[in-house]
Amino acid sequence: MAVSAYAALLSLADVLNNVQHLARRHRLHLDVHRIQSLQEKVQFLQDFLEVHSQRESQELEDLAGQIRVVANDVEDIIDLHAVYQLHEGSQNESHHLQATPSSFCEDIDKVITKIDSITKELMMTKEDWSSDVQEQKAVPLQPSSSSTGLPSTRKDSTVVGIDERLLHIVDELTNDESNLRILPIVGMGGIGKTTLAQNAFNHPSIVNHFDIRIWFTISQKYNVKEILQGLLNDGKIQENNETLAELGEQFHKKLYRRRYLIVMDDVWNIKAWDELSLFFPNNGNRSRVMMTTRMLEVAVSLGCYHPYLMSFLSEKESWNLFCENVFGQKGCSYPELEKIGKDITKACGGLPLAIVAIAGLLANSNMQQQYWESIAKNVKSFANSQDNDHCLKVLSLSYNYLPLHLKACFVYMSVFREDARIKVSELVQIWIGEGFVKSVRGKNLEETANGYLEDLVARNLILIRERTVCGKIKHCSIHDLLRDLCLREFDKEYFVRNLKVRWDNRFEWLWANHRNNLSDKMCFMCCKSKSRVVNIDVPIVLLARDQHQLLVLGYATPCYSNYTFQSSSLHLLWNLKSLCVDFRDYSNNPSILPNEIWEMSQLRHLKFRNALLPDPTRTQGSTILENLHTLSGILNFRYTKEVVERIPNLKKLKIKYSSIHSGKCSGFRLENLAYLHKLESLSLSILTLPLEKVSTYEMLGLGAGGHMYIAFPNSLKKLSLEGGRIPWENTTVIGSLPNLEVLKLLRHAFHGPEWNLEEGQFSRLKALYINDNYLVWWRAESTHFTRLERLFLTNMTYLKEVPYEIGDIATLRSIYLEGCTKSACISAKQIEAEQDSNGNELEVHAHWSNLPSWRLPLNAVLFLVRITKALNHEADRGRESESGD
Repeated sequence: MAVSAYAALLSLADVLNNVQHLARRHRLHLDVHRIQSLQEKVQFLQDFLEVHSQRESQELEDLAGQIRVVANDVEDIIDLHAVYQLHEGSQNESHHLQATPSSFCEDIDKVITKIDSITKELMMTKEDWSSDVQEQKAVPLQPSSSSTGLPSTRKDSTVVGIDERLLHIVDELTNDESNLRILPIVGMGGIGKTTLAQNAFNHPSIVNHFDIRIWFTISQKYNVKEILQGLLNDGKIQENNETLAELGEQFHKKLYRRRYLIVMDDVWNIKAWDELSLFFPNNGNRSRVMMTTRMLEVAVSLGCYHPYLMSFLSEKESWNLFCENVFGQKGCSYPELEKIGKDITKACGGLPLAIVAIAGLLANSNMQQQYWESIAKNVKSFANSQDNDHCLKVLSLSYNYLPLHLKACFVYMSVFREDARIKVSELVQIWIGEGFVKSVRGKNLEETANGYLEDLVARNLILIRERTVCGKIKHCSIHDLLRDLCLREFDKEYFVRNLKVRWDNRFEWLWANHRNNLSDKMCFMCCKSKSRVVNIDVPIVLLARDQHQLLVLGYATPCYSNYTFQSSSLHLLWNLKSLCVDFRDYSNNPSILPNEIWEMSQLRHLKFRNALLPDPTRTQGSTILENLHTLSGILNFRYTKEVVERIPNLKKLKIKYSSIHSGKCSGFRLENLAYLHKLESLSLSILTLPLEKVSTYEMLGLGAGGHMYIAFPNSLKKLSLEGGRIPWENTTVIGSLPNLEVLKLLRHAFHGPEWNLEEGQFSRLKALYINDNYLVWWRAESTHFTRLERLFLTNMTYLKEVPYEIGDIATLRSIYLEGCTKSACISAKQIEAEQDSNGNELEVHAHWSNLPSWRLPLNAVLFLVRITKALNHEADRGRESESGD
């Protein structure tokens, strides 16, 4: 219960902070002293739970449950009060906010009294706790200088197919490095770290190589003195007056001048190494320490740059391990059970612990096909069942060791479906929206949340599915058995608040007729997320919770051409963090956003497929959206000075321009984008343009002859340009960006048959994408893209060849060509062959395609390009002549 209580306190702390911000803007009246008093009490409870969350106490559990309830009650009281005042104020613009209602003060005083009562009980309970912490004692596994009593490899720990891994470990332990070396084996619980270490420990090459081999288990709680006593006394812990220093000196003498192998199994923190390694002599005789841990940070702290990272078993390895544990031999003895057995092992996700657990059930099943089929239907439930809880206990150790703030984030992973490929940006939004992320000085919430994710990955609780070119985690996932653990904790902690929902009658009809189109994520967000995040991806209705209600803010079905938000309701969502709407409207008409958007100070992410955002100069307020980090899917927006000043911390921007939805296309002032000094990602799309009516240069504010008035901030790391047909010579504006790492040039972003780069361009670029372009000759050298790692060329149906010098870039890892000319693909393959002959690893994927019949011949394209350039040149000369007159 402590986890949900802590999460509720974090959420409440966020509300208390934000409601004061609303009051400072004179949009809300409240008793500041009461709010500040609440903040102090909430902070005390947070600190108390952080310190004592690991203590097993029924009294603490009961009080944590009370904390969760009262924290949610306080949040509801404040939310109701804020919504009431905002609603009253919006009914009449001349309405003056009244003093704080007495009912609000009374309600707050009641919950303050309740919090004080809980705090008093907590302190009384703390006094009753024994001051002596009962620690779990680590028991060494019969240390000895011979094989007698050393850990033997159990039958159920044999991992078939582990030979390559075992040989790698043996080679690392017996290499010629004379100094003491440490080899950490890192992986999630149950992946086979200890088994691999045991197999290496008992390998004949290891037995013959080392004078003495010692194995001891650390675990989460340990006592260094008792460990040393056991190592010196054949596993026996005796009562004596010897100090830790004396025991350590004896152990040091035992190892001195002998080639030793020490295995430290199940290490959870670097402190265990720091305390024990003091007594490990560096004899210069190739002694070794092998360590197993679930924590990558432990290996990193040891200075080991290449720890051995355990991976999941392949399907073949999983099947072999399964057969060994079920049938005691390689292969399946019952042909009718083979397919079912392979389905079961596949569902275990390559985790040896799960495979062995399920195999133990099936080995005693009398090989009944019906029983095997019942196991196959729900593998994870049987692996984590109470009758076979070894698997669950092993995995729970990692969860129990987490600090409270990470427990809340981890448990929330249960909202995603099995085997889900989770987009990290969305996961981070949810964590922040739920209030799970604590504010850290010097970091924004997104940076802190990404740190949480990296920590969970380092603890082997979350799996990385894909990283960006820049090295950030893009997609992640969670193993099914760990997800099952999350579900159990989710239910145990009462994570979901019971909302009093009032259904709009239109939503009743929509739900009845279109429920199959509603995603699980949408249903969860709307009904359980405490209105922090609104994330809709269906073409039906936009919902948002407003204090125990679901409000229909927008309404659209595929038969309607567009939709408009009800502006009278949106501003009531005063604490909304994310508004993400993805209506797939077949007419492609934009949605119309209300002016209230510019007054929603807590917004961090505003995402649409196609939306018109009003000019902030037309709104009455002057709120600076300091928290807004993402603005996506906005159409034909003019980036005036007022706009830039209202969104100073924007990090991700995705905008579109089209003359179809605007009568006048000039004056978008894109040069002002350069003043968004924290912008890291920019996507700029120029959609279909009737060029006979408006030129691209006028559209973008580029000026006659292609002189670029568009400007980009130096902070940009990722830039995507689509359409526009900007002359290639203007790439110098992009190439000089000092931090640019990813560049996408899509659908004629730049125009012309030839691209010549200048010296020193794109010095930090890691990935380059060029799509659907009439480029014929591309002249580049290795000095232009000194850090390029990936090159993608698609639908380049006129490109003669890939620049040969590109292959000499030391960092280049892959070249991908799809739908390009045959000559371009052949040149890429030649680059690959040349680099391969030089011993360099370069992967090239090249698939050419024949030109479609409707495409113009290359000579005709070049002729048209030359004519166009000549006409533009004459037009420029004419304008210069007129200006001279």
